[in-house]
Amino acid sequence: MHAFVYKSQRQADTYVFLATRDAFDVLPGPVRAQLGALTFVLDVALVPGRQLARGNADQVRAQLQSQGFHLQMPPRAAADPMTGDWGTDA
Repeated sequence: MHAFVYKSQRQADTYVFLATRDAFDVLPGPVRAQLGALTFVLDVALVPGRQLARGNADQVRAQLQSQGFHLQMPPRAAADPMTGDWGTDA
């Protein structure tokens, strides 16, 4: 199975995998609006055993087959290091 990967120009480190090239109509309206403009970055073969930088290729394939797209969001930090107690009196 092939996937066509697009980068969101509005959301940093956010990518959309599509089963069909330029088939943006499969994206729900609110998702499409949040992502803004999408730029094509990659055509990738999702063969069994394929390693992805982030995410599981089997899950991506399953979502592409069931809904036509997969949304890859950036990982969330467990906690913002700037909000913790640094042990200062300031």
